[in-house]
Amino acid sequence: MKDHPIFLKPWGGIRAQDWHDWKWQFNNSLAAPAHWAGGINGSASQHKGLLAVTEIYPFRVTPYYLALMDSSDQADPLRRQCFPDLQEIHFSLGGVDDPLEEWRDMPVPGLIHRYADRCLIMATNVCAMYCRHCNRKRLWGGSQSGGTQAHLQPMIAYIRQRKEIREVIISGGDPLTLSDRALARMLESLRAIEHVEVLRIGSRIPVVMPMRITPALCKMLRKYRPLWFNTQFNHPREITPDAARACEMLLEAGIPVSNQSVLLRGVNDSYEVMRDLLYGLQRISVRPYYLFQCDPVRGTDHFRVDLRQGLEIMEKLWCNVSGLCMPRYVVDLPGGRGKLPLQPFSCVENDALVKSLFSPLLPGGDEGEGIPDEVVKVEVSTFF
Repeated sequence: MKDHPIFLKPWGGIRAQDWHDWKWQFNNSLAAPAHWAGGINGSASQHKGLLAVTEIYPFRVTPYYLALMDSSDQADPLRRQCFPDLQEIHFSLGGVDDPLEEWRDMPVPGLIHRYADRCLIMATNVCAMYCRHCNRKRLWGGSQSGGTQAHLQPMIAYIRQRKEIREVIISGGDPLTLSDRALARMLESLRAIEHVEVLRIGSRIPVVMPMRITPALCKMLRKYRPLWFNTQFNHPREITPDAARACEMLLEAGIPVSNQSVLLRGVNDSYEVMRDLLYGLQRISVRPYYLFQCDPVRGTDHFRVDLRQGLEIMEKLWCNVSGLCMPRYVVDLPGGRGKLPLQPFSCVENDALVKSLFSPLLPGGDEGEGIPDEVVKVEVSTFF
């Protein structure tokens, strides 16, 4: 592999046809600490400590994604997204397993119905790469599930009964870890429901394993339009020719592609990195949709960026970047209260309300004690 010399060591000689085969990528993902002890990830003592992390939060990264990073640099922004970190189990700002309380809105296993006109189904709990900032990392430790008729049918039956549901989001895990046949069966079952007008897939596959986007997959997906595709690029280095090609194939199949980034400490928490990411998305015709404040999930607190810093980044972007590049900066409120858009430049009159909303996300007391006044200087939009 001339373009990926770093990979000859972990896997031995790699044929180009294997490298570009998504099944080879998935089956040869690094998933055990022994695979990266010493040579890739440091000393034996580091390996022992990180083993304790992976016993709680499993590890998986594709050969493709590992090729993009400097795996010996612990500060590498791509490495931070996928390699275990002791802070996942030793550092906490009060994060909890399920801050959005998804279980409250789960009428049948695997289906979240929070908003009246749409629902989300977790097609599987398997991912091609386990992102360390994931808001569902609580689900990684269970046995692999999803994709079967037995898993799907209770969700289909619920959707069929709820006439108000017009849009279904297929998420996980990552639904594109399923076979084409299993995914087609799921899409066909949903499309057969008369009141379901729109389907949406949420997947990081174009970023972490872009060879999964094949002509056969795109031909199949095209049958189920209107179908939208949301992915998650978090750093400009993730926008590679392979990733751009995967997105282009989806677009050529008539499937709009949008991006939902997460604001992550040490990954994209600067104006320059975020600007370059947004420019890169525009170049490959991927719409910047959301920039999420990192949820207060247990095991991810070391990724969370202060709201003031996020607002400062957004203000600078608004002043210097084309509107076509701009995502909506939002925070998913704890307790299942929905998405709250965050916008700089103006104040709200009810400071106490804003402090009560933000207090679970920032250091300070339950009533917002200790939250700097600058944090309150945001506009709370009423549309989202």
